Amino acid sequence: MIRIVSLLWLLLLSMTNSLAYAEDPFIKIGVLSHRGDTFTLNSWGPTARYLTNKLPDYDFEIIPLDFDEVDSAVKNDEVDFILVNPGIYVNLEYKYRVSRLGTMYNLRGDDAYKVFGGVIFTRKDREDIQTLEDLHGKSFMAVDATSLGGFQMAWRELQAKGINPYEDFSKLEFGGIHDHVVRSVINGEIDAGTVRTDILERMSNTAGLDLTQVRIINPQTDSNFPFRLSTRLYPEWPFSKLQKTSDELAKKVALALFAMPKEHPAALAGKYAVWDLPLDYQQVHELFQELRLPPYDQIGKFTVKDVVKKYWYWGVAAAIVLLGMGVITSAVVRRNKRLKRIQLRMERHYERLLDSVGDGIYGVDLNGNCTFANKATENITGWKTAQLVGNNQHTILHHSHADGTHYPVEECPVYKTTNDSLPRFIDDDIFWKADGSTISVEYSCTPIKGPRNTTIGSAVVFRDITQRELVKKKTIEHQLQLFHVARLSTLGEMASGIAHELNQPLTVINNYSRACIRMLGSKDSTDESMQDQCSEVMEKISKQAERAGAVIKQIRHFVNKDLPDKKPVKVSEMLDVVLELTHMEIERKMVTLQLDIDDSVEWVLAQDTQIEQVIINLVRNAVEAMEDTPEGQRNLIIKTENQQDGKLKISISDSGSGIDKEVVEQLFDPFITTKEQGMGLGLSISQGIIETHDDKIIIEDNVEGGVCFSFKLPIVKSPKIEKENNIRKTKNKEVA
Repeated sequence: MIRIVSLLWLLLLSMTNSLAYAEDPFIKIGVLSHRGDTFTLNSWGPTARYLTNKLPDYDFEIIPLDFDEVDSAVKNDEVDFILVNPGIYVNLEYKYRVSRLGTMYNLRGDDAYKVFGGVIFTRKDREDIQTLEDLHGKSFMAVDATSLGGFQMAWRELQAKGINPYEDFSKLEFGGIHDHVVRSVINGEIDAGTVRTDILERMSNTAGLDLTQVRIINPQTDSNFPFRLSTRLYPEWPFSKLQKTSDELAKKVALALFAMPKEHPAALAGKYAVWDLPLDYQQVHELFQELRLPPYDQIGKFTVKDVVKKYWYWGVAAAIVLLGMGVITSAVVRRNKRLKRIQLRMERHYERLLDSVGDGIYGVDLNGNCTFANKATENITGWKTAQLVGNNQHTILHHSHADGTHYPVEECPVYKTTNDSLPRFIDDDIFWKADGSTISVEYSCTPIKGPRNTTIGSAVVFRDITQRELVKKKTIEHQLQLFHVARLSTLGEMASGIAHELNQPLTVINNYSRACIRMLGSKDSTDESMQDQCSEVMEKISKQAERAGAVIKQIRHFVNKDLPDKKPVKVSEMLDVVLELTHMEIERKMVTLQLDIDDSVEWVLAQDTQIEQVIINLVRNAVEAMEDTPEGQRNLIIKTENQQDGKLKISISDSGSGIDKEVVEQLFDPFITTKEQGMGLGLSISQGIIETHDDKIIIEDNVEGGVCFSFKLPIVKSPKIEKENNIRKTKNKEVA
């Protein structure tokens, strides 16, 4: 006897080692597809990904199996693990020696259940069906002949009432999946049916089933079981390994399942709470014995003595296996406790780490739902973590633009990062707070990688920049005020020239007016020639008045404080304003002005008053720089040139003595000047204006002496042409 036990032990060890060496990294888990393949993949796919994440040396895959596919899949070793109802498991255990590793505890609401049963039902309006006996001669539908909760449990109760489903029903059909059975009964296609417990409640929550339309036949009550029930209760589904699967791998998988947290996404998807040690399935054996179902279909009277006599060696093997399982179970329990402690410490560590960061941080899965959020996210947005986790982040934080218009999810940077795995940084956007207000934020989106370097979501790190934006806005306002003061200062410096410009037409108007008075007061005032002369003088007076009005108009335009945003402006009109306000100073300083205008460019995108301010400042600097240059050699050139890169270059050149290289490096700093009376703010302000137009003023030496100041502005089409093009495009779309 001892020798035989030793041989069996050596045989088991050799089988385990041989299987371990032949281990395949691609592990298949067969799952009974009792509600359809799509439902099975959606429910159990996350569990496979969880195992892949926990055991990175393996790649787990869910294989949905119909009722008639399970036996062949196990027989032909097409899967490594199997998850089926207890009835099918009992047969697989008997025929192929599959071994259960653990039992699934179903999650319903916040509670876990390790047992389930069957429910027999009909339509509420079927007054002729009240009890099991009333089903005699009626049509009946079950899920499958091998479905424990969907047929065999109900069969046992019917048999107890003297009803044989295969003989006493007018028609017995099998729907294949639970949902089809329920719909067939509700639609009146079948008189009554049976499914496993909690299916009716699930369909009420997800498929719109009205439970008031359903009557439960042979209702049972259990204070610890809240679902509609017609049968006795039996243990839940076991997770089992095939004989070919190594014990080492089975141990790793069992440890990983036992260590899964109760509210892990995989558990929530599979609608289960936890995995625990395998339960006793003796109740299922008793059901099969009573119904004479395999593996008890051929068994007659068989005593315990007969069992010992015929199968004593299996008893020895079972004792060895149980001993081994006891050792494994003990190790699993100890490891499970240790892993839970480690996991708890790690979760607390990561939680403290995230909460210590001042920036908001939250995670997003592939469906756009928030997976975690730190304390700063709550403080900044006002949304509680419980409100964010599990819900779509775009719908909560990012649903609309600042003007209230809809923000399509396809344009959301977080959505794009999750889909194309490219990191992004957004420097100016808004998030919506819980109180309905908005905050300005800058944020980054970084893809989160999973097994095989695939993207499983993204992490968002954001910062509230509302105060920074307010400071920026105030800075811009102060800058505009400074620009306005600078224009007033420039106008004050040109006051004498402008006064002379206005004095000329006013003097002419005065002289012509007196001449008209004298002519009208003479004796010949009625003469026709005298009237013609008066009309001619009046015409001249009108032109001089228009000239004076034009000067005043340009002055009012130049000192305007409330400036519009950048828009398409004509280059020629800006230069006209500049020359109108500076030509007296140019003429007075005996400077020769040369205009070299590129006629191919008419319009640029700019704030015209600010650009006029810059050009006037550069022109006046150029004129003043040539005061020591001999008369006749004072040349001022204003030039525009198309750069063929979508920009117009505007340059102001002089023939003065130039600027020292040491001064050039500091020329645009505030309070740096080469003038005796200057404050050194003109060029600094001018540089600030050009920078708001996305460019800088460049200083270059002229070959023939002097310097050249230049900058660039974006070229745009004529607003009239652009409007016509838009109208034409709109008409083309309407025709199409």
